[in-house]
Amino acid sequence: MNLEELKAHAKRASPWAHMATVGSDGAPDVVPVHPAWEGDTLWLMASRTSVKVRNLANENRVALHWQVTETGDGVEVWGIAKVVDDMEVKRRLWNGVFDYDLNAFSPGGPDNSPETIFISIKPTRAMYMKSYGIAGIERWAAN
Repeated sequence: MNLEELKAHAKRASPWAHMATVGSDGAPDVVPVHPAWEGDTLWLMASRTSVKVRNLANENRVALHWQVTETGDGVEVWGIAKVVDDMEVKRRLWNGVFDYDLNAFSPGGPDNSPETIFISIKPTRAMYMKSYGIAGIERWAAN
């Protein structure tokens, strides 16, 4: 499986994924997210004060699991996350990358939503499981 196939599997599965991070106390935390691909980078919109952002200051390795399809097909991605608070990146991502209106969550837009930041995730490995893995597992790893 290549990265483009992985993206297609994730798109078919669900617009929603669950992201796991680890806090400074070593405890895991899992939250629903609505990721978007831009090239080989996975992006998330977040609040700068969110638990996931605080956790990334401690540990930048994350895991995501997309909600499975009706037939049990699922996608998991592991990667390295980075909090991005650059205005040019914010403006670029605000329109056209995500499949939902970011203004619904941050009505000030990119220039007037100081609490809104983005998280970039560079995937390091991934897995596509057909029918909960019973019908096969395909793996991908970064070079």
